[in-house]
Amino acid sequence: MKLVITGSSGFLGRTLAAYFGDVTLVTRANGGWERLPALLEGSDAVINLAGHSVNCRYHGANCAEIYASRLDTTRALGAAIAACHQPPTVWLNASSATVYRHALDRPMDEATGELGTGFSVDVVRRWEQALDDAPTPYTRKVALRLAMVMGNEPGGVFEAFRGLARAGLAGPMAGGAQYVSWIHAEDACRAMAFLIEQAALSGAINLAAPNPLPNREFLGDLRRALGIPFGLPTSRGMLELGAWLRQTETELLLKSRRVVPTRLREAGFSFRFPTWHEALEALCS
Repeated sequence: MKLVITGSSGFLGRTLAAYFGDVTLVTRANGGWERLPALLEGSDAVINLAGHSVNCRYHGANCAEIYASRLDTTRALGAAIAACHQPPTVWLNASSATVYRHALDRPMDEATGELGTGFSVDVVRRWEQALDDAPTPYTRKVALRLAMVMGNEPGGVFEAFRGLARAGLAGPMAGGAQYVSWIHAEDACRAMAFLIEQAALSGAINLAAPNPLPNREFLGDLRRALGIPFGLPTSRGMLELGAWLRQTETELLLKSRRVVPTRLREAGFSFRFPTWHEALEALCS
């Protein structure tokens, strides 16, 4: 299989490259975007991960960069695919599970989930619209509504949570009732390989483990897996101060993402790490 990965310099790009092996990586640094039509010609699949990190303050310049880095690259990729004589069979485009509303009451899936409001949701809706609008009639398109991907590759979110736990700061956050949706990195890679092969699947697909859990349980299990007996609980005010000092946003920790992968499971995908406990055993071994 000839696989092209665009926006491949981050945590997930490196993880996918290691999983698939012989792939073509496209980054700004290697000049791949300027050669995109030639790189895509005759390929079997393309996975687009390009996008400015949301781990920042949502002020004007950063918001503009978050929009542009997702919308412009998706449109550029669509134009490059349209220019191919033999375009990729399938295009997997990154999206985000944050598109759903703050949900404490029930799980959110692709059919019954309710979309939220605000900046982050608007980014995802416009991102997915750019994918839908791309003139690629011979290429199947999938929007990957990714939860937090947990892996040991440097620079990932698991590294950040593990650092909090070791610093004694992984107690319940603002009460800890908000749900955490996650997926083990191996299952994320396996799910993308599965989607490449499943010709009947297109549109939005949730890439999340089937068992999201409240923040207090998520962090408690993490501490036990690391052998750390105590985690300082943090109030919303403490988190706001910490987010300001670290130049990030509390939404990343406080929004309740209760996302489940109904379409993946109905299509026959089987998770190797369906529970957080099983994922932690692998991540901490």
